[in-house]
Amino acid sequence: MTPELITFGRYLAGEFENQRQAQAEPVWYVHLRLWLRPLPLFREDSIALFAEQASIINLDQPYRPRLWRLTRSESGGLEVRHYMFNDLKSVQGAGKNPDILRKISLEDLTFLPTCTLAVQVHTLPDHQYQFIAQPQPEQRCQFTYEGTTYQVALGFEVTSHSLKTYDKGLDPGTGKGIWGALLGPYQYEKKRDFSAELEV
Repeated sequence: MTPELITFGRYLAGEFENQRQAQAEPVWYVHLRLWLRPLPLFREDSIALFAEQASIINLDQPYRPRLWRLTRSESGGLEVRHYMFNDLKSVQGAGKNPDILRKISLEDLTFLPTCTLAVQVHTLPDHQYQFIAQPQPEQRCQFTYEGTTYQVALGFEVTSHSLKTYDKGLDPGTGKGIWGALLGPYQYEKKRDFSAELEV
């Protein structure tokens, strides 16, 4: 794995909250906690992160579990491949429960080919970086779970201390946003660092 890929993984591995944003704009932004927890999968060429979030007032009811695979694209750049869990309930709460994390295997996952993000890398002062993950032009993330088809617009930006997420659900009929970052990104700050859990 390249130093760039490892740095990308270190920046993302952690527990994040958008507390300041939620306090400043409580009408538009719910106070959320987001977990991005390293998983020992795809270790030959990638970094895998279990992603899950919850409202601060309902931390025992996390939702949107998914897996991010940080890897190199065929062109040599970085990309983020998204995977869906075949049984969402079986992994619920894994963000704060390592015992559940350790039981996850490749057989529990389905790759979502239309949900891959290309990553731009920008160099900042003091040997810091900014990573910007965006979908390919004209690509729309779409998948089916338990007979229902979903469309999601994906994207995020991360530095060593902050994370902005642009994820929002789309109405498959109209393409309009129906949940998520409808008025701009969720702006998170890293509260706990899980980079020591990376096996790199």
